[in-house]
Amino acid sequence: MDLDRLVAVMRRLALEAGDRIMQIYASPDFEVRAKSDASPVTAADEAADALISAGLRAAFPDLAMITEEQAASHGQQAQTFLIVDPLDGTKEFVQRRGDFTVNIAYVENGVPLRGVVYAPAKGRLFYTLGDGRAVEETGPFDKETPGDQRPITVSVPDNRALMVVASKSHRDQATDDYIARYGVRDMTSAGSSLKFCLVATGEADLYPRLGRTMEWDTAAGDAVLRGAGGQVVRLDDHTPLTYGKPGYANPFFIAYAPGVLLVK
Repeated sequence: MDLDRLVAVMRRLALEAGDRIMQIYASPDFEVRAKSDASPVTAADEAADALISAGLRAAFPDLAMITEEQAASHGQQAQTFLIVDPLDGTKEFVQRRGDFTVNIAYVENGVPLRGVVYAPAKGRLFYTLGDGRAVEETGPFDKETPGDQRPITVSVPDNRALMVVASKSHRDQATDDYIARYGVRDMTSAGSSLKFCLVATGEADLYPRLGRTMEWDTAAGDAVLRGAGGQVVRLDDHTPLTYGKPGYANPFFIAYAPGVLLVK
């Protein structure tokens, strides 16, 4: 696998999907439907999914691919695959809060090695380079030629005064109870996979998720965080979160900067 080419293709497709999403986001009205699991889906999800899927299949025809919008049609799990959430944070999109992202990742032997997270409404673009290091690109987001890239790295946390980021749409009492077991300086909330990126840039130290997620929700952000020196582990036993699981459902997990003293 030519990882430099892979990252270039994923970056371009994420930007193109972001443009299409923002066209729909700017429209005065758009239809919101409920999927079989009661989660919302819009024309933006479907348009971005179609664009990314076509682009990845054209560039990497022999590589397995899983996307949120086509998950029901996927068969046997592969060891090496691309995984896509074309619009993570649909609730944020519907409520026009801006905290939604385009996510594309490459998984090998259960590990998300490369990923792109693009928040078009926020103007923030995070990804891993071919060598695995994580960067934030500062624009102007030309499709073919990357702009200035800022290397990102996790914080050196103070366990007496941690900065915690939690879900904006899925916050619950169990999450608050877990966070209360740490020494917390401040908290912020964010939607979608942006939470991983805030840990990756050092803007937060800890992101616990005590709620349902799927692998396409987390893979790209996980890859970016790992490329910035962070870790993502299961909540129950603190072993690394893995990918390619049957059904693609994640257990509860913790994303954090090494140095945070995790509690069970």
